[in-house]
Amino acid sequence: MSEVAIRVENLSKQYRIGQRESYKALRDVIADTAAAPFRRFRSAFNGNGSSNGSALSTQHSAFEGGNSIWALDDVSFDVKRGEVAGIIGRNGAGKSTLLKILSRITKPTKGYATIHGRIGSLLEVGTGFHPELTGRENIYLNGAILGMRKAEIERKFDEIVAFAEVEKFIDTPVKRYSSGMYVRLAFAVAAHMETEVLVIDEVLAVGDAEFQKRCLGKINEVARGGRTVLFVSHNMHAVQTLCTRAIVLKDGKIAKAGSVDSCIDSYLSEARTSRSEWIRPTANGNSSMLIFEQVSVALSGEQPDLTLDVAMKLRSRGLHKSAFVAVDVLDARGVGLMQAMPATEGFLRPEVVDHDFRVLIDLPPLVPGRYSLKIWVGPHNTETFDQIEDVASFEVMASPSPGRTFEHSYDHGAIVPRSRVVGRSNEFHYDDSFSHVE
Repeated sequence: MSEVAIRVENLSKQYRIGQRESYKALRDVIADTAAAPFRRFRSAFNGNGSSNGSALSTQHSAFEGGNSIWALDDVSFDVKRGEVAGIIGRNGAGKSTLLKILSRITKPTKGYATIHGRIGSLLEVGTGFHPELTGRENIYLNGAILGMRKAEIERKFDEIVAFAEVEKFIDTPVKRYSSGMYVRLAFAVAAHMETEVLVIDEVLAVGDAEFQKRCLGKINEVARGGRTVLFVSHNMHAVQTLCTRAIVLKDGKIAKAGSVDSCIDSYLSEARTSRSEWIRPTANGNSSMLIFEQVSVALSGEQPDLTLDVAMKLRSRGLHKSAFVAVDVLDARGVGLMQAMPATEGFLRPEVVDHDFRVLIDLPPLVPGRYSLKIWVGPHNTETFDQIEDVASFEVMASPSPGRTFEHSYDHGAIVPRSRVVGRSNEFHYDDSFSHVE
């Protein structure tokens, strides 16, 4: 048995902008099959060579002229059996196109891909569900669409229902399900497929925190079972947790491939902004109650006594209630570490149009590295007037002071709390400024 589960060689996909890709109906396939011997006869009679094909390969010629783009451009890589490979990149990098080719949803323009073993795809959660059918009926329908046999569905039925937590509503039409119930059931069906290769595209972008945690646990269970997984996600924490290696796509090409940490660092260094000042152009059509016009960020002090100075200019548009401002600090993986909300009650008043103020944040001791900020404005946590993701980033350096270096790493978290030892023995010398033993 081959050690390679997925082999991609010089894979390229070209789309013509503004033109739909043609698809064949069953009658077209039957007609083409019947006419194939005559085409081969004419080809041999005219002296033309025969064409060779392989799984998921094609020799389509590229569009000549016109307005076209290469969604994938000469992509080659191997994924070994039992490996969990993460595919990361910005929107439009070609990730979904790659998975659609591997799942036989679309054909490549050039190159080929070979998959050893049965493949299961989870590209769009809920595709194939019929709203008028019950949960029970949709499990059989969706399972069949995904390639599961009836006996396999029956054997896994109880596990699927238990995972989705819809036992009470299993015989209710899914049009009466909440969005969370719908998504849980769809994921449960796909996740319980018995395949050698599982392709997953951004399933963690939906659902609540508990559902996402269950998704990660199930994907991890699949990976530990020796199955090959190709995992696409913008959640860097999930990629780092689940994957054994990663591939970074940029503009349809492989920008980097290798260890998960090095690929994530490469992707984030490309994606993050190093600006300390952010300006949003005035947008008259903005429906937000508040518009950020300018944000500037300054970092002062020395580890561990750092202060963030965040200055903001906002303009309100028909504000009907008071609002809060919150500043979130995130680590390099996009995981939220803390939130600063300086006022106990909303201080952006409806009667004020222009808001110009600063927020000073005393940071706790942080592990050296890069951090980013998100700013949110709203009346409470369930309603958002406006927010900016990744408004600015800042670098925390190790303290130059003797005896005040951090020996911690991200394996133990990004925040280093102040702590002290009580009743220590004489064998140790302890600097009670930090939890550092010499």
